[in-house]
Amino acid sequence: MAAATLRRLPALGGRALGAGGRQGTGRPGSWLHSVAGGPGHTPRLEDWQRCGAVCLQRAATLSREKNPMESAFAQLLEQVELEKSLYSDHELQVFEDEEKIRWRQAEDYDSEEEEDVGQDIVTAQDLEDMWEQKLRQFRAADREQEADKKDDRSTLNRRLDEKLTLLVKEKVGDEEIWLLPQSEWKPGETMRQTAERTLSALSGRNELQAAFLGNAPAGFYKYKYPKAMRTSDTLGAKVFFFKALLVNGDLKARRKGDYVWVTKSELKDYLKPKYLRQVNRFIFDTAAMYP
Repeated sequence: MAAATLRRLPALGGRALGAGGRQGTGRPGSWLHSVAGGPGHTPRLEDWQRCGAVCLQRAATLSREKNPMESAFAQLLEQVELEKSLYSDHELQVFEDEEKIRWRQAEDYDSEEEEDVGQDIVTAQDLEDMWEQKLRQFRAADREQEADKKDDRSTLNRRLDEKLTLLVKEKVGDEEIWLLPQSEWKPGETMRQTAERTLSALSGRNELQAAFLGNAPAGFYKYKYPKAMRTSDTLGAKVFFFKALLVNGDLKARRKGDYVWVTKSELKDYLKPKYLRQVNRFIFDTAAMYP
């Protein structure tokens, strides 16, 4: 059946089938011209501006607090490990020191039999007491930072147990909207190079150092420009998103208020619904799964 079907198809640039199945003597490519609408027919293709965008994220610097189920499971694992584990070297030393103390307190104790008579002996229990004192002096840093209390989203020093994503405010027509940083593609660039250039232009003098994750885009979004911005050649933009992880630095070149570092749950406070749906497809955060 497949072979018969292929025999019925005309060869491009060869003799085309005419009406009623007869072979015509059309010029090479006449069948293609007929499909396209004939010679001189030029289909109108809307021109979309291509852009490369970067989804820059700061990784969590603290582990997330356990929920009740995770805490109970962790305690269970610790109990099982304790019951099945062997004694450590330190614990064996504790038993050995206890045995020495009992031997010294015995009636038949002879100090001449010991090799370390007159030396200061630090037992394993002495070490434990010293470690316990140091532990009492230790004060862990607060998980909640000053920026969390003030809800200052322009700093990286917030929400340390969650990923943060960079958003910038851009003017599109007469409206200012929040977007992932993006730039127009230039001939000769790959889309990843456009995204890298976007980050360099955003941070000024290499204030941000980031590692890009692969050469393929993580997401795509297409939108139309406001009618006042449309031209006969440009209807809107096609945006290709590339993910990157912040390695070092902070954003200081832009004016405060023109950028924010937000969690995934905070994206809805800034991004438009359609844009947000596309961005949520490639931004993952386990913290958002366990409120």
